[in-house]
Amino acid sequence: MRLFIAVVLLIFSGQSLGYLFDRFGMPKVIGEIFGGLLLGPTLLGFFAPNLYTWIFNAFAVEGKLISMVSWFGLILLMFVSGLEIQGGFSKADRRFATLILLSATALPFVAGVAASSLYDFSPFLGPKGNPLSLAIIIGIAVAVTSIPVISKIFIDLRIIDTHFARIVLAVATVEDIILWAALAIATGLANELAPSFLGILSTVAITVGFLAAAIFTLPRLTKTVYNSKANVIIKSSPARYALFLCFSSVAVASLLNVNIVFGAFLPGIAIASMSSDVFGKAAKQIKTVSLAFFTPVYFAVVGLQLDLIHQFNPLFFLGFLLFSTAIKSVATLIAGKILRKDWLSTINLTVALNTRGGPGIVLATVAFNLGIINETLFTTLVMTAIITSLFAGYWLRYVVAKGWTLFHE
Repeated sequence: MRLFIAVVLLIFSGQSLGYLFDRFGMPKVIGEIFGGLLLGPTLLGFFAPNLYTWIFNAFAVEGKLISMVSWFGLILLMFVSGLEIQGGFSKADRRFATLILLSATALPFVAGVAASSLYDFSPFLGPKGNPLSLAIIIGIAVAVTSIPVISKIFIDLRIIDTHFARIVLAVATVEDIILWAALAIATGLANELAPSFLGILSTVAITVGFLAAAIFTLPRLTKTVYNSKANVIIKSSPARYALFLCFSSVAVASLLNVNIVFGAFLPGIAIASMSSDVFGKAAKQIKTVSLAFFTPVYFAVVGLQLDLIHQFNPLFFLGFLLFSTAIKSVATLIAGKILRKDWLSTINLTVALNTRGGPGIVLATVAFNLGIINETLFTTLVMTAIITSLFAGYWLRYVVAKGWTLFHE
C-alpha cells in the first residue's frame, strides 16, 4: 500500500510541478525534478521526517522497488531519445557541425578528464569508483549537451526549423553517441580498483563492438524480418517489436558489462533510421506512454535522491558550474571565431551547447547508482544540469523576443 502511495505521490508531484514550470516557460523536466525534491530529504524529510519515513521507508526493500520503477523510466527515456535522433543534415551543416564538435565536445572532454589530475576529486569517489572511471565521468559532465531539453526550448520558441537549431542538434546528436559510449566504458571499468591496460582495451573494444552491432545489424535484421514471411511479427504490433528490441539490447548490454543506458539508446537510433511508415506510429505510442508515466517518475526519483541540506557543497558546486561552463564556452567561442561567425551567433551557439539537461542528469544518476561517485558530486552534477538548462531557456527566449538573429549564415 505504501509503495503505491509513494509512486502516486511522485507522479502527482512531478507532473504538477512539470506543468507549472512549463507554463512559466521553463523546461518541464526541471519541474519534475523539483516535484521529487519536495518529497525528499531536502523538504518533506527535513520538516516532517516521520511522514517521510512512513511513505518512502515503510519496509526494507521499498527504496529498491522505487529505484526499479525509475530504472524502467531511464531505459525508456534513453530509448525515446534514440528514436528522436534524425539524420538528413546538409553537407554544409555536417561540415560546420564537425568543426564545432571537434572544438566544443572534444576539448571540454579532454579538459574535464585532465582536471581530475589537477584537482583532488578522490573525496567524491563512490564505493565502486576508481580514479579513471571518475575522470571519464567528469569529462562527460563538462562536455555533454542535452538534446531533449534544448529541443523542447526550440519547439516552445518556434525556432526548431531554423538553421541554428539544425546546427545545435547535429552537434548534440553525434556528441550524445560519443559520450554515451564513454559512459559505457566508465561503468565497465567501475569495479576495477586499478584498471589494467588490457582491461581498458577490452572494455573499449566491447563497447565499440556493441555500438557497431546495434547501429549496423539491428536495422538490417529488422528489414530482413519485415521483408520475410516473419513479417507478421512486426505488423502484428510494431510497438511491441520495438520494445522487444529495446529490452533485448539492454539485456545483452548487461551481460557484456556495457552500460544499459547505452543499450537502450542504440536500438532507438537503429529504429529511427528506418522508414517512418514502419515504426512511426509505434514510436509515438511508446513516447506517449513513456513521457506520461515512466519518465516523470524517473526524474521525480532524481529529485527524491537530492539532499540539499546535508549533501550539498555550495562552494564546490559553484566552482564546478563555473569551470564546466567556462571550458565549454571558451571551446565553442574559439570554434565560432575560427569559422568567422559574429559574436551574437557564437554566443547563442555557446549557450545552447551548454544546456546539460536530461543527459547531465542521466549521467549523474547512472554514476551515482553504480557507485562511481558519491552523493555530493551527484547533487552537484544534477544542479549544474538544472542551472545551465534554465539559463539557456531564458537567454534564447530573450534573444527571440528582441528580434535578434540567432545565427548568421
